[in-house]
Amino acid sequence: MTDLDRTFSVAPMMDWTTRDYRAFARTLTRRALLYTEMVTTGAILHGSPRERFLGYDAVEHPLALQLGGSDAGELAECAAIAEQWGYDEVNLNVGCPSDRVQNNLIGACLMAHPEKVAAAVAAMREAVSIPVTVKCRIGIDDQDEDADLAHFIERVADAGCEVFIVHARKAWLEGLSPKENRDIPPLNYPRVHRLKASRPELHIGINGGIKTLSECQAQLEHVDSVMIGREAYQNPWLLAEVDQRLYGEPGPAANRHAAAEALRPYMARRLEEGAKLNHLTRHLLGLFQGCPGGRKFRRHLSENAHRPGAGLAVFDDALGLVPEPALDQALVG
Repeated sequence: MTDLDRTFSVAPMMDWTTRDYRAFARTLTRRALLYTEMVTTGAILHGSPRERFLGYDAVEHPLALQLGGSDAGELAECAAIAEQWGYDEVNLNVGCPSDRVQNNLIGACLMAHPEKVAAAVAAMREAVSIPVTVKCRIGIDDQDEDADLAHFIERVADAGCEVFIVHARKAWLEGLSPKENRDIPPLNYPRVHRLKASRPELHIGINGGIKTLSECQAQLEHVDSVMIGREAYQNPWLLAEVDQRLYGEPGPAANRHAAAEALRPYMARRLEEGAKLNHLTRHLLGLFQGCPGGRKFRRHLSENAHRPGAGLAVFDDALGLVPEPALDQALVG
C-alpha cells in the first residue's frame, strides 16, 4: 500500500471537481487528496482527445482519478492509462445513483453485484502499481445496511481492495432522483464506524453531510479519513484551514485575496489555451462567502465573465469590489 495520505479529501463531483476547480483548491490546501469528476471507461477508451478527460495540471497532486464502469477488462485498461498519465490513485465509483449510469451498470447499482466489483478490482490491481480504491454507499434500496454492506466489503476486500470511502447514506435507485439521494436517505455514521471497528485492517473513510473541520476531527476518532463534497465547493475557504487543523502544517493562503492572486498565473495560461473566463471563475464564486463585498464579487463575475473576450481584467475588477484583506477570521469551525 502506498504512503498516500488520505486523511482529508474532496469528493468527486460531476461538473464541479474539474481541473480548474482542483487548481483553485491547491491555492488553499497542499495536503488534501483531490479527486476528478467521475470519468467513464467509454470516455477514456473511445473519446478524443484523451486530454479532455484526463488532463490536469501538475499542481493538483496528490490526485486520484475516479472511474465509472463495470467491465473488468475495460476498467483494468483505464487504470493502466491513469497510471501512465501520472495519477496517484484510481477509484471505482460504486456510489452514484443516477439513472444514466445505472443503465450502464455504473455507480451505486453495483452494490448489488459484489462479485462483479471484486472481479473489476482484481483486474485493476493486476494492471497497476498505484492504489485501487472503492467509493460506495452503505447500501441500496432494501438492502440490509449491516449484513449486505458487510458482505460487499468482505467480497471486494478479498479481491485485494484495502481502501473504501463510504458515503454514509443508502441510495434509493427507485423513487428518488440523484439530487434527492444526496439529502433524503438518512445519514448513518455509526454504521460506517462499526465497519471500521469490525475491519481494523482496512482503510475506511467516511463521506456524506460533513460540513466543518471540527466535524472532520470528530469523525477521525472513528474512521481513517474524511471526504467532504458540496461544502468544499460552495464554501471553498473551508479548505484553507485543512493543512493546519488536520496535518499540523501551515496552509498556502494567507487570506482569500492571496488565494485568488495565486490562481492568476494558472488562469492566464488556461485563457491562452482557449478556456473561457467564466469556466474558470465559476469555481471561485463562493470564495468570499460571508465577507463584505462578497455578493458584489459574485455578481460582477456572473454578469461579465461569460462575455466574449472576457479576460483577467474582469477578474481583477471583481476582486477590487472586496475590501482587502477579507474577513478571514470567519474561518470554518
